[in-house]
Amino acid sequence: MFKSGFVTIIGRPNVGKSTLINYIMGEKLSIVSSRPQTTRNNIQTILTTKESQIIFVDTPGMHKPRHKLGEYMVKVAKQSANEVDVILFITTPSDGIDKGDIHILEQFKDTKIPVFLLVNKIDENTQERVAKTVQGYSEYFNFKEIIPIAAIKGKNVDIVTKLVEENIPEGPLYYPEDMITDQQERFIITEIIREKALKLLSQEVPHGIAIEIISMKRDKNELYNIEVNMLCEKDSHKGIIIGKGGKTLKQISTYSRQDIMKFLGEKVYLRLWVKVKKEWRDTSSILKELGYK
Repeated sequence: MFKSGFVTIIGRPNVGKSTLINYIMGEKLSIVSSRPQTTRNNIQTILTTKESQIIFVDTPGMHKPRHKLGEYMVKVAKQSANEVDVILFITTPSDGIDKGDIHILEQFKDTKIPVFLLVNKIDENTQERVAKTVQGYSEYFNFKEIIPIAAIKGKNVDIVTKLVEENIPEGPLYYPEDMITDQQERFIITEIIREKALKLLSQEVPHGIAIEIISMKRDKNELYNIEVNMLCEKDSHKGIIIGKGGKTLKQISTYSRQDIMKFLGEKVYLRLWVKVKKEWRDTSSILKELGYK
């Protein structure tokens, strides 16, 4: 009996959704940063074993949108939750139920889809605080399963995948056995570059950045030549991205190229350009060009 199904991962920004996906897959498929709202598209990650195929949908974190890009991200998150076999709701230990979590859980009060509560970052909190969180959330919502985890270390992650497998239906092999994501190479590369920018730039800049691949070609020497535009919203941001003497842009390029070579398994020559496109996050035509449709 082969089982297959779709699983969405829902939660506030920065609770560890992408970290969980990356640990399960052992691959850096989903952008990880200490900054919230880093995932902009729902990335389908595919875990295939002899017994099952689980398609994880890593959604943008649910939050109150402040621009059209934010509205798009929330819309994607809500849609994905209605089209799956299991919902993994992630939160972190707290002294009370987070207001943002209440907003999310209210949307699933009448769902017939099994909802698991994953309390992440237990390695950073006391057992008492974790227990208090589990009790508070279990009294508020009827979860099918409750699993405390530390996604970054993989603690109890195997229990999560085992319980997911038990709760998905019998089904076909939706994707080839060796396929681990439905995202194209270009998308993964843009996410790698954006992650490096998030880590290296100051607080006001990162979410005003978009990555646009101009060209991606393999030359006669089997070297990948990749040219990329980094779009920002302000002239002042352009200066911050480039940095004194081009230092920051060079760091973004160096760290990005290292991860892109690991991902492609080939040598890469990467060129980054910084361009200003004012208010791109509120411009529908630009959002469509960048793939936010």
